[in-house]
Amino acid sequence: MKIELKHPEGGTCKDDRVHAQEYRSLLPDVVDELVNSCQGSSCFEHINTDPLPSRQRTIDLIERCRDILFPGYFRCQDIDKTSLKYKLGMDISIFYDLLAAEITYSIRHECMRHEQSCQHCEGQGKEIAFQFIEKITELRSILATDVRAAYDGDPAATNYDEIIFCYPGIFAITVYRIAHRLYELAVPVLPRIMTEYAHGITGIDIHPGANIGESFFIDHGTGVVIGETSQIGKRVKIYQGVTLGALSFKRTETGELDRNSKRHPTLEDDVTVYAGSTILGGETVIGARSVVGGNVWLTESIPPDTKVLLNPPDLILKKRG
Repeated sequence: MKIELKHPEGGTCKDDRVHAQEYRSLLPDVVDELVNSCQGSSCFEHINTDPLPSRQRTIDLIERCRDILFPGYFRCQDIDKTSLKYKLGMDISIFYDLLAAEITYSIRHECMRHEQSCQHCEGQGKEIAFQFIEKITELRSILATDVRAAYDGDPAATNYDEIIFCYPGIFAITVYRIAHRLYELAVPVLPRIMTEYAHGITGIDIHPGANIGESFFIDHGTGVVIGETSQIGKRVKIYQGVTLGALSFKRTETGELDRNSKRHPTLEDDVTVYAGSTILGGETVIGARSVVGGNVWLTESIPPDTKVLLNPPDLILKKRG
């Protein structure tokens, strides 16, 4: 649609208003074009009465869950021992209803996308939400080990509260552990929305399918990537810019990507990986208690108790002047 409107020279404010109204009168034509584009298959839309899972509602779920996992730290801080049971009871009840609804939307969307028969989405949503909540105390316990690992691993940390409030690694790990539990419960879409939200906030990209043991510490964190099939043991520490990625993508006999094979590496217990290192491949195993130095590129396994370091670069020092 080509628009040809000329602004009158020397016009008054009234002329400007008339001119603006002429543009507004053309908006229905734009709407018609937009509606027509939704009838084809080249673009994307969800023209359906069943709602999709919502990114904004999912972010709200993360914040509500953090209130439960770390009572008194975030949005609601007026808690004492007398009000604790009442406050947690109210928070859990509201969170359960909201989580069940969002899981229902996610399951229903998956059913419709694959044109499957009804899987009793609402009943599943309520059941899975309860299965998540009944393990929330365990989730608190493992997050406590992550907070302690951050304090023990960072001499700049002055106290646990500082870590919970400020550390992007702890935020990303918290969201990952929430999302991973939902991933284990086979909830579609929702876990990825959660971890990609944390990715956008922190620069730390952890796929909810990764398996990560207790006492996990990400220092600084920006640029960290942990792929879906990564296996990480206990007391592992990694720094900014570390990638646990895929070496290559296998394909099935029909030429499609093989989405079920192990593509990402394994880090055994007590491994440390320093900044900028890249470790690739599903068969790559970093043995327990090993140290991978900065900027190392690894595509093969190393045995336990090994240090992997680069030779120092040849530096050229010149006197100024």
